[in-house]
Amino acid sequence: MKRRDFLSRSALTTAGTMLIPNFLKAFEKQHLNTLGLSNKKLVIIQLSGGNDGLNTVIPFRNDIYYKVRPKLAIESQHVLHLSDELGFNPALTGMKQLYDDGLLTILNSVGYPNPDRSHFRSMDIWQTASGSDEFLGTGWIGRYLDEACGGSCSQPYNAIEVDDTLSLAMKGDRLKGLAVSNPQKLYQLTHNKIITDINSAQHTEADHEQVSYLYKTLGETVSSAAYIYDKSKIYKTKVTYPPTELGRKLKTIAELILSGVETNIFYVSISGFDTHVNQKIRQGQLLKQYSEAMSTFIQDLKQNNQLNESLVMTFSEFGRRVAQNGSGGTDHGTANNVFLIGGKLQKPGLFNESPNLQNLDEGDLKYQIDFRSIYATLLKDWLGIDDKMIISNSAGHLKLV
Repeated sequence: MKRRDFLSRSALTTAGTMLIPNFLKAFEKQHLNTLGLSNKKLVIIQLSGGNDGLNTVIPFRNDIYYKVRPKLAIESQHVLHLSDELGFNPALTGMKQLYDDGLLTILNSVGYPNPDRSHFRSMDIWQTASGSDEFLGTGWIGRYLDEACGGSCSQPYNAIEVDDTLSLAMKGDRLKGLAVSNPQKLYQLTHNKIITDINSAQHTEADHEQVSYLYKTLGETVSSAAYIYDKSKIYKTKVTYPPTELGRKLKTIAELILSGVETNIFYVSISGFDTHVNQKIRQGQLLKQYSEAMSTFIQDLKQNNQLNESLVMTFSEFGRRVAQNGSGGTDHGTANNVFLIGGKLQKPGLFNESPNLQNLDEGDLKYQIDFRSIYATLLKDWLGIDDKMIISNSAGHLKLV
């Protein structure tokens, strides 16, 4: 392996362990500020594992739903009614309030042609915005960073994933987002004793081309780490978040947004939705965690007059089969719900009709909305960038924001 390839793949090039020699201080100052990007915030929440959409937004008047899920279906008397036909899982009380307040749009039957039921492949498709017959090496958010201002004004902190590792969605050709689980720890890691060792290392002219990639990445990351840490000290939320993983992540995002960080896109995930066995209790617990954290997050933004400048999208890589399996759960399916939450929704409520349980594709829901049209709309109408530079097969635009 070439030295540059080794460096680009090693732990030194991950966000949590970036270090910088002193001669790159000029680089930090020169590239710290971001100009020309949208002031809008997009928060993306990934429900990893394939959330069961039919037990999330429930067709409680549909006899087929109860026939094919005799033990798994949510009893109609427990459903939180959204319309005469659809309602929320009883664990989603916070989301029901957001719906009633006009802050939630529900898109039903979202998917793509020729769906893939593999977790890894389907997640790649959603994160790269590719077709099922395409294999892309860059994510749609990473390409956004590449294209914003021609890449000249983008910085890694323009897209932050609140985690220890970076998803494919955040990786572009020239720029990548930043993985930050804790701003203070990231700052400390980029200012430890190893800096001295890097400063004292001797490099020849022959080494320059091979190590320039590392130097540039170090400079960008340490600049971003210092910037995020400084911003994170400005505002500490007065709202009490639930003590869950998602609650902690959304608290971090809220504090960064309300501190004025120049970040356009935030990305978080919550795992555990691969419910093949004993789904009812497990999914209910996860949906409750999601609902409580989301309700608190929106409350925080609203109290600080940031709700109209912020938009949240929640997705899962696929839905589940319409019929229950023999283990009290559901197997991998296809189309699913997508939620949009914010103060500037064009069509709050139910965006489209409920899934058709009579017209299935070998036991799976048929998609009504291509997920790439949602991405394209958010890029164009929310973030203010030409979506065609980022998603070549967007399948059009929707009236969402």
